[in-house]
Amino acid sequence: MIAEEFKQMLGQKSVIRELAEYATERAKQIGYENVFDYSLGNPSVPVPQAFTDKLVSLASSKDSMAVHGYSPSLGITSVREKVAASLSRRFGLDYKKEHIFMTSGAAGALAHALRAVTEKGDEVITFAPFFPEYTPYVHGTGAILKVVPPDTDTLQINFDAFEKMFSEKVTVVLINTPNNPSGVVYSTETIQKLADFLVQKEKEYGHDIYLISDEPYREIVFDRVDAPYTANFYTNTITCYSFSKSLSLPGERIGYVAVNPKCPDAALIINMCGQISRVIGHNCPPSLIQLAVADVIDLTADLSVYETNMNILYDGLTNLGFSCVKPGGTFYIFPKALEEDAIAFCKRALKYDLILVPADSFGCPGYFRMAYCIPTEKVERSLAAFEKLAKDYQ
Repeated sequence: MIAEEFKQMLGQKSVIRELAEYATERAKQIGYENVFDYSLGNPSVPVPQAFTDKLVSLASSKDSMAVHGYSPSLGITSVREKVAASLSRRFGLDYKKEHIFMTSGAAGALAHALRAVTEKGDEVITFAPFFPEYTPYVHGTGAILKVVPPDTDTLQINFDAFEKMFSEKVTVVLINTPNNPSGVVYSTETIQKLADFLVQKEKEYGHDIYLISDEPYREIVFDRVDAPYTANFYTNTITCYSFSKSLSLPGERIGYVAVNPKCPDAALIINMCGQISRVIGHNCPPSLIQLAVADVIDLTADLSVYETNMNILYDGLTNLGFSCVKPGGTFYIFPKALEEDAIAFCKRALKYDLILVPADSFGCPGYFRMAYCIPTEKVERSLAAFEKLAKDYQ
């Protein structure tokens, strides 16, 4: 028989992907340069030349089995050591390879981390606005996802609502900072308050509560923005990372799980990830990409264009009357729609070839997301289309 659960998911396709497909078809009709496609968070800057050079060198000079053969189930040892050393240098925690598990991007990292610290029926709490794929990620483990409503004034954590929703069934709190879709970076004050609350609840309930920090946008933080490293504040932190954004490598699917070295079960959780791979068919990312990334572990692509684009959009949209919390990182901005129904607003925007994503699936009805990882000249030209759209509501 066909699996009914996945059959039903066919009717719940990603709004983002559907809009990106529409943009592609529209571009065939009027030209790509005339479609302002803010739908898909696909990095737009080139990979560092050092990564490309290393990739070519490995493929042409190393033993074929070393670069194309299976890696160990936890990842290549030397790669795990380099990831651990980089994290230790940058953030002051004593990471070793025993605390690192290589994955196929942040999605693969989350798939392992969630399964390592939840049982069927446990509750996982996250905060709106949130990445919609968290829903299938969590439900696939048998756990239950609960979403805390947003504080739309700041888009930091809504602690009043969070505390009311918290129960003894919660074993994981899942955060994403810098945040997709808002671009907001959780402040030191926010992270410290969250950590203090979780310590209190661990004592009250007598069981571990894990903080899973989803950090694929960690390196895209703008000038003078407070961007704390979450694991420095809470012992039972599991960091899920991807090089997709920092190195502009989304198609290579490379990332890792890093468990705080101070966590008593850190090495156990990493070893468990190897067994989880057997269940979900993950079976480690490509050896070639692991080795290439490890050689450029502290580099990033030139990410400065994202802050340039953000400032253009933030200034332009707010001047047109849009309400928006200024992003502190990522390549997303999250304005309030000019009508209560953001879906209707985004449909109206199509008239001006503006491809915007309504935020209902992000847990924030009435808002929309823009992924501004597009050429700066196109960002600038899109403001005229926004001006026409805004006039529709005057």
